[in-house]
Amino acid sequence: MNRHRYTRDSHGFSLIELLVVVALFSIIVTISVGSYRDYVRRANRTDATSLLLRVAAAQERFYLDENRYALDADLADLGFGNRKSEHGYYSLAIAPGPSGDPTIDFMATATIVGNESQADDTDCALFSITESGVRDSQPEPPDTCWD
Repeated sequence: MNRHRYTRDSHGFSLIELLVVVALFSIIVTISVGSYRDYVRRANRTDATSLLLRVAAAQERFYLDENRYALDADLADLGFGNRKSEHGYYSLAIAPGPSGDPTIDFMATATIVGNESQADDTDCALFSITESGVRDSQPEPPDTCWD
């Protein structure tokens, strides 16, 4: 009888070796997915910043025609009939600036839409821009969120 005996020279993997490889692979995947999700979240912030920059440009055109800045009721006149950003991650609102007078200033804000994939971006939940181009974000500073 010729039976195969398993010796140190045997080919193949033991169960422990296989478990170690699976554990290492799981750790690498977990780190990679987390990093990728952070990258996607930061990239999606451009949806808010590009929306606000387009609103600021449209506001200047509106001001030349109407001698005042547009408010929420005038969004359709600005070309923003839909309050959402291009990809739908943020909603738009326009209000008078600190003076409270739309003939002097405005503040446009983009806020995360709660049920979208961007909703877990707690670092940059709100973006804003004024008639003078001052950019802000909450809770992180603008240099973190607008870049």
